[in-house]
Amino acid sequence: MQPDTFPVQNTPPHDETSMISVRNMSKLYGEFVALDRLNFEVQKGEKIVVLGPSGSGKSTLIRTFNRIEPHDSGSILIDGKVINEKTSLTELRCMVGMVFQNYNLFPHLSALDNCTLAPQLVRNVSRKDAQDMAHHFLSQVGIPEQAHKYPIQLSGGQQQRVAIARALCMKPEVMLFDEPTAALDPEAITGIVSIMDTLAEQGITTLCVTHEMAFSRRIADKIIFMDQGRILEITPPEVFFTTPQTQRAQSFLDQMIRY
Repeated sequence: MQPDTFPVQNTPPHDETSMISVRNMSKLYGEFVALDRLNFEVQKGEKIVVLGPSGSGKSTLIRTFNRIEPHDSGSILIDGKVINEKTSLTELRCMVGMVFQNYNLFPHLSALDNCTLAPQLVRNVSRKDAQDMAHHFLSQVGIPEQAHKYPIQLSGGQQQRVAIARALCMKPEVMLFDEPTAALDPEAITGIVSIMDTLAEQGITTLCVTHEMAFSRRIADKIIFMDQGRILEITPPEVFFTTPQTQRAQSFLDQMIRY
């Protein structure tokens, strides 16, 4: 296990074969450094889990990929396209879908209409084609029978699946998940794992922020461990959970297991 040090990072060139390529990227809130000179690559179809203590920058990181949180320096490329202030947010958010912790479904719309709204308004898909697509993705996430119910009539796990289906209806290349298993029961969590596996099989790249250690271990191809806005480790889950490379990661795991 290595001591926690933060050397000045050399900035390697972007890997043109990566789905996501981050180079020397930082995000500031005034004088507070939320993300500090991050460098990493994500390949197409990879499932990445971002772990770390509260306030480490996990959610801020994934939100930079669809510019909910614009980065201040460095560079982000998604599928070879530079993401910056000149990027069309409409085009970007078609390419990069996001499922929020609180689902953010429209309460006055049925599950079906939650899924068909954006394709019709943004992609100019006909109502019939949008409905066909919505039924397809509601079936893919395992709740075809819930299409005409409203969010208040659905369980938390079902609302989460509607939110995933809604994002998939925009045909994204990347999916971002912010605490997708929060407040879900074990059966619902198993369903989310299955959905993420299916997305990876379809070539969709996923990045997931979570506090669930067992969930992380089951779904991740790689773990990104963050603290104080920095990336301390990028390792396969079998390495991270058995032989973490930094003292900070070991301390984090010890605390999570204890509680």
